[in-house]
Amino acid sequence: MILYSDEILENVRQSNDIVNIISQYVALKRKGRNYFGLCPFHNEKSPSFSVSPDRQIFHCFGCGAGGNVISFLMKIEGINFKEAVEQLAEKANIQLPKTENKQESEREELKAKVYKINEIAAEFYHKNLYKPTSKIAQEYIKQRKLNNEALVNYKLGFSGKFDELYQELKKQGFQEKEILESNLVRKSEKGTYYDFYRERLIIPICDARGRVIAFGGRILVKDDKQPKYINSPENIVYTKGRHLFGLNVAKKGDTKKLLIVEGYMDVISLHQRGITNVVGALGTALTEQQGWLLRKNTEQVILGFDADGAGQNAVVRSMEILQNMGCDMRVLQMEGAKDPDEYIIKYGTARFSKLMENAISILEYKVKNLKQTLNIENASDKIKFLNEIAKLISKVDNNIEKEIYISKIAKEYNISQEALFAEVNKIAYKKESMPKQVNKPKVQINQISTETEENVTEERKKLENTVIALLLEPESNSYNTIKEQIKPEDFKYKPNKQIVEILYKEFEKQNFNITAIIDTLEEKLQNQITAIMAYDFGIEDTEKAIQDVIIKYEKERLNSRKIEILKLLGQPIENEKKKELEKELSDIIIKLAKM
Repeated sequence: MILYSDEILENVRQSNDIVNIISQYVALKRKGRNYFGLCPFHNEKSPSFSVSPDRQIFHCFGCGAGGNVISFLMKIEGINFKEAVEQLAEKANIQLPKTENKQESEREELKAKVYKINEIAAEFYHKNLYKPTSKIAQEYIKQRKLNNEALVNYKLGFSGKFDELYQELKKQGFQEKEILESNLVRKSEKGTYYDFYRERLIIPICDARGRVIAFGGRILVKDDKQPKYINSPENIVYTKGRHLFGLNVAKKGDTKKLLIVEGYMDVISLHQRGITNVVGALGTALTEQQGWLLRKNTEQVILGFDADGAGQNAVVRSMEILQNMGCDMRVLQMEGAKDPDEYIIKYGTARFSKLMENAISILEYKVKNLKQTLNIENASDKIKFLNEIAKLISKVDNNIEKEIYISKIAKEYNISQEALFAEVNKIAYKKESMPKQVNKPKVQINQISTETEENVTEERKKLENTVIALLLEPESNSYNTIKEQIKPEDFKYKPNKQIVEILYKEFEKQNFNITAIIDTLEEKLQNQITAIMAYDFGIEDTEKAIQDVIIKYEKERLNSRKIEILKLLGQPIENEKKKELEKELSDIIIKLAKM
């Protein structure tokens, strides 16, 4: 549902250039009038993702995804229309009015209340940490060697017993519904209210804008029946997997490089000791949304997960997610400590900084792991090892990078560069000479949808696509010419028919705006119309092209009528009617001959 006026939405769109926004997520290169890059919505090796600065649209010729700047943000961030508009408005310093939709207004009001409750709760827990009754938490803070600046930066706190927070929130005037929505308070079967976090160290979780959206609570008394950490469940302001712990703090400094670690305490401890470009994964499994958040905020990602099996598995999963996003990825190599927190306390900031500078590439990480599985003192294992390395290097696209790896590995493992080069080239040659399996893209300009419709040929689709392209031709008066001769019912391909019906209605209004229309279309139609807009139909003379398509449609109608008449003439009919049909048939044949 569109919640803002056309003027406001147009202001938001015009104030956020689509190339600038998409460049935060995708590496784009100019090619002619458009920009191209690897599609963020499917895996590909050759760029088929097109961004048009002139038309302010994007379209992928591989998977068919398309839209404008708002729909891109919705898709890449996994958010709804309203949230995308709000983000873009904030970027452009545009003040949005409050929505007048009653249901939406109530939801927005509830969200505002939950944000406020979270803010009050964070402050309440933080003040509680300094009270004499919070000695158990204070002892833990001392044990972790955290100073007061770290406590303040991350608003660490302590939750008391039973219903202290609930009583505070009631005193502040919040209603039960609002308090329960925050998930900070629960209601028992008996109808009594109790705090979700009790006697735990509290770590507020903030979004990139600094708003408190959730909490983590660490147990302070050993209890095998309770989990070490409990985290806020999802609610109206918090969705798991969409945020990075400490990003709001890290963004205050230099984030050209971002170190991502597992735990809250790793982030806090490192930041306290001068490693300020650090964020937490909020769980060992990095999500795609977190990957895009990293891609958007940094040029280089350093994976600093724990040295145990779970941590190293997280490195592998994170590599899979980040590799397709065009991120410069490195892996931290720690020895003598189980996690970054322990390492920096044990060896100091200077040594940890050196560790970050020496973080290895993904290929080097894979080589290191491969080496651990083989005994390279054994000739057979060494041959297998070097063959596997050659396979890894053959996948590197950049020739300079490839040569550096070959030189380094040849020197390290006492093998000639020529032999390694030859093996890499042999693998590459095999790949090129092998019969390639043709994977048809999901979307082509003449086959926009995978759905099939009877009697809709590829030639027919291309004709219809051309008509739509002509209707959207900038600074032309094509609509007034086309509408008289070509009606929506003349379109046989259903998505095209739907698009034309919408376009014809919109053309009757003043200030036709295609990017605004895209916002109103369902995803399938967005993909279809952007495919048409992004395709080069080679139209040099618009007027001639319009006349050509009108003639084709007229021919189609005449031929259709010709077939009808021939069928009727093959049946017993009155002489008068027969003469009329024969006359009409003669006229049709003459018209067709002239075309």
